Amino acid sequence: MDDQIASLLSNAFLFHGLDPDDLRRIVRAAHTRTVHRDEFFFHQGDAATTLYILIDGEARLLQITPEGNQVLLRFIAPGEMFGGVAFLGEAAYPASAQAVSECAAASWDGETIKRLMEQCPPLAFNAMRHMAGVIEELQDRVRELSTERVERRIANALLRLVQQTGQKTPEGVLIALPLSRQDLAEMTGTTLYTVSRTLSRWEQDGIIDAGRERVLIRVPHRLVAIAHDLPMP
Repeated sequence: MDDQIASLLSNAFLFHGLDPDDLRRIVRAAHTRTVHRDEFFFHQGDAATTLYILIDGEARLLQITPEGNQVLLRFIAPGEMFGGVAFLGEAAYPASAQAVSECAAASWDGETIKRLMEQCPPLAFNAMRHMAGVIEELQDRVRELSTERVERRIANALLRLVQQTGQKTPEGVLIALPLSRQDLAEMTGTTLYTVSRTLSRWEQDGIIDAGRERVLIRVPHRLVAIAHDLPMP
């Protein structure tokens, strides 16, 4: 693995606080994989054999319900881990991982990552912290779906994406991944029509600028006020 990829991996949350020698050993054990847009790293129900860290591009986790409906669980940005159940052994992936753009990822097979975690306990601790954070985010999503009106759910979804991939620009904060209105509908448990109507109203109010697979938050504090049901500033 070349030095540029190793440098990118060194900033990943999974490797925070690791001894440099441990980090070099872990990086040397990695393989790289390229996945083209719309192709899959793995499918829901496949044997969980590989843990990934995204190096470049954007991906998303999708789940099919027993009724056959597709649910968008979350987006994956560079530096983030996915497929973490691979280190649990004899598990299946609970969701599918699909490339949103051309992607490159580092990967470790399940046996290798388990051995590395045994040799380097901080690696295992970071993995568990990451998975706990994902569970907490999904619990927040369930609570929102049960208790919050649609407008608040959409605002919260956009704010999570800002926190994950937001880039400051002179015009506001850009969500730096291809985000369609259908994606937002799946993330918030509502319809494409409702998302389109809500975003159009926010555009008229000057809060956002929503193009095709692009969302710019022009006035973030107004979106925060919507998300938390506060008086509009």
